[in-house]
Amino acid sequence: MKTLFILFVLMNLDQLLKTGRCTETQDQIISITPKTQEQVDILKNVSTQYETALWQPVSPQYIKEETEVHLFVPANSSETVKDLLQKHAITHGVLLANTNELIEMQTRNDSTDPRSSSTFYERYHSLEDIYHWINRTQQDNPNMVKAILIGSSYEKRPLYVLKLSVNNRPNKKAMWIDCGIHAREWISHAFCLWFVQNSLSFYKLNQDITRILDNMDVYILPVMNPDGYQYTWTTNRMWRKNRSVSKSSNCIGVDLNRNFDANWCTEGASDEPCTEIYCGAFPESEPESQAVANFLRSHKDSVQFYLSIHSYSQMLLFPYSCTLDEAENHKDLLEMAQEAAQAIRRYYRNTYKYGSGAKTIYLAPGGSDDWAYNLGIKYSFTFELQDRGRYGFLLPPSLISRACNEALIAVKTIALKVIEKTQAPTSHP
Repeated sequence: MKTLFILFVLMNLDQLLKTGRCTETQDQIISITPKTQEQVDILKNVSTQYETALWQPVSPQYIKEETEVHLFVPANSSETVKDLLQKHAITHGVLLANTNELIEMQTRNDSTDPRSSSTFYERYHSLEDIYHWINRTQQDNPNMVKAILIGSSYEKRPLYVLKLSVNNRPNKKAMWIDCGIHAREWISHAFCLWFVQNSLSFYKLNQDITRILDNMDVYILPVMNPDGYQYTWTTNRMWRKNRSVSKSSNCIGVDLNRNFDANWCTEGASDEPCTEIYCGAFPESEPESQAVANFLRSHKDSVQFYLSIHSYSQMLLFPYSCTLDEAENHKDLLEMAQEAAQAIRRYYRNTYKYGSGAKTIYLAPGGSDDWAYNLGIKYSFTFELQDRGRYGFLLPPSLISRACNEALIAVKTIALKVIEKTQAPTSHP
């Protein structure tokens, strides 16, 4: 009898632990708004000294008074962090108490075959699934889709760009979309898949899609940071950078969106390998950013519209991020972003901020959009998709379609404007 009781206890130990005091210490996202400089300094300290991950802003240097901070606090640091906040009378609220459940919900997948489920595009997909999807999409649409290998990542994973093209008109212009430069921004990868699916399904059925594809080829890089993305699925959901090994430090990874040659490594980036905004050893030191830069350099005469998809915070940004100076065609870019934001508001009742990156959020040198702009791609944008911080990087699958449709209407709005400004449209008999 005694043996049976011990067996029962052992079998249920996990459950007993879960229902005991341990429930209080789950991984959480907390929201804090520091009121004084002293509180700012304490928060900077918390976000660097403890095993936490800053969601917003991306780096402690951007923490300032009266500005909301979103902090991921793992269960093992929870008590220490909260005690410290309480000790200094820093009020905080819990944004997400159940991050583990949300992560589990995001990685649950019924199928890897796009044809066996209509909800394929309303789920997140592992890197392996996305590679499978790239192959399948090319096989199923040989007249419209071509996969181009533009390079490989630090860990030697392929970087595939899908080219969507419906005709071989001479001197045809093009647009570029990259997704997932930051590994943890999963809604970004989901958008690239969504955009391809939408374009293939609605060509000749939707007037805007038809006009865009008739006038422009589209280059889409669904996963710009495959090593980082793989790592968010297997090891650390909050990982942002790539996975390159630094010669000068034990810390891993470079922020690929600080690694381009646009005021590289000035204010708003860091030369410290352990930071989230580490700029790398030199511009394009990373194989991922170099592959993208090389491809765009060789297509700079045709690519008119550059777009990088990020999350979260609901913003439509344009150059410059690396300086407070205004871009030469600031007025055009502002008008396009405003029109796109109005379209989102009209159709989806959701608000997106818009403006130049440096003035709308903060200085961020070495970004791909500024680099593309300086290369000569004068319509260059960065979209920050849903949401505003309720779920942050852990946007539930149920919100994918809404987030992607919002971004899609913004892309269409801007693409049509770019066509209008740069070329005579195709006449339809």
